[in-house]
Amino acid sequence: MIETTWDYSANTPEIDFLAEKMTENSIIDPALYGKYDVKRGLRDLDGKGVLTGLTDISTIKQNKLVDGKLVPCEGELYYRGYNVNDIVGGILRDDRFGFEEVVYLLLFGEMPNKYELKNFRNLLVHYRTLPQNFVRDVILKAPSEDMMNSIARSVLTLFSYDKMPNDTSINNVLRQCIQLISVFPMLSVYSYHSYNHYLRDNSLYIHRAEPEMSTAEVILSLLRPDRHYTDLEAKVLDMALILHMEHGGGNNSTFTTHVVTSSGTDTYSAISAALASLKGPKHGGANVKVFEMFEDMKEQVKDWKDNDEIAAYLEKLLDKKAFDHKGLIYGMGHAVYTISDPRQVILKGAVKKLAEAEGYHKEFDLYERVEKLAPLVIGKKRRIYKGVASNVDFYSGLLYSMLDIPSELYTPLFATARIAGWSAHRLEELVNAGKIIRPAYMSISDEKKYVNLNDRNTSE
Repeated sequence: MIETTWDYSANTPEIDFLAEKMTENSIIDPALYGKYDVKRGLRDLDGKGVLTGLTDISTIKQNKLVDGKLVPCEGELYYRGYNVNDIVGGILRDDRFGFEEVVYLLLFGEMPNKYELKNFRNLLVHYRTLPQNFVRDVILKAPSEDMMNSIARSVLTLFSYDKMPNDTSINNVLRQCIQLISVFPMLSVYSYHSYNHYLRDNSLYIHRAEPEMSTAEVILSLLRPDRHYTDLEAKVLDMALILHMEHGGGNNSTFTTHVVTSSGTDTYSAISAALASLKGPKHGGANVKVFEMFEDMKEQVKDWKDNDEIAAYLEKLLDKKAFDHKGLIYGMGHAVYTISDPRQVILKGAVKKLAEAEGYHKEFDLYERVEKLAPLVIGKKRRIYKGVASNVDFYSGLLYSMLDIPSELYTPLFATARIAGWSAHRLEELVNAGKIIRPAYMSISDEKKYVNLNDRNTSE
């Protein structure tokens, strides 16, 4: 039978039984990780990363050497040796859009001059098109409740439209990467419009991307029915894209890009794998969780200026008695940074400026109070004294909500920025092609004697 009419996602008692059996036979004693010195998450207990590769694309600094010892310091992030603070500062001083310039920097390792930047922007515009009928036949025909899955499907389908999809020469992969960077805004926004129309029964509209627009302007113009946006809105979004586009070779989705690329696979497969990684709520999906947590908080906390009431709610979060009952305060803490996330520091200033312009004073004040109170509550409840700082996800949800961007697009916007970093790392892996990346796993299984089928215990 090729096709079926039964519920494709329906569960059965047999699946429930087998899932229980699988779980019972898959549990690993947590103590064994310590016994065999396994770096779970590829990090030591003190947070120090285990080296698995080298990169020249970006640098993260979170410690400094004092009297021969590493001590936490204010976080710093560098793109190709340039401090992100300096990059963003220069763009703000010139009052211009900078995403395309930083994409050039990540891909080619140097800042473009005006002529090079103009030509590169023209190249992005040239490739900012989708194959004929692609929107109708691919994006609109199978709408999904999750835009990340829709984007991944579109990326994999683009393989079929490429005349040289499996060619991993640098020239060809660079072309593929630039094309994907160019069309990601359309894949993201069009996927949302498809979902909003077919699954929510709202009006459908598909705008074209205008050639003179920056990437941030394209996103806002494609998303909004009237295509209208303010210069401040577009430039704040541009900054957010810059801050999200790269974060070292060790973050989950970028490491995925390196691992998958090392196998020799095609660009579309590598990028779809990175998308699958970024989708997770422990990675790119965290910004949605922050926004949803605050929406719940705004309903539960009656007085947004009462620090005691806010702290009580935060304690309920940690006690698994509020929001999603996971015991987490989303947006707080980072796998690398201890004292501060430099991206959050920059983004907060932009969010504050937009909040003042758009009339979101109360919301911003609530976020700021939580930012100050959460480390105290976490330190008290979890006895963590090394410090817990807010990360880039903390304010990004508020930023997107002020821009009237639906929460379904929060993680896709992350991907629209991070595709630049993934592309740079894929090319770096290919240029320095070596052995396939294959981290070691220690088996803890005991040897077992094989028993013939007829001699095994049976139960009905």
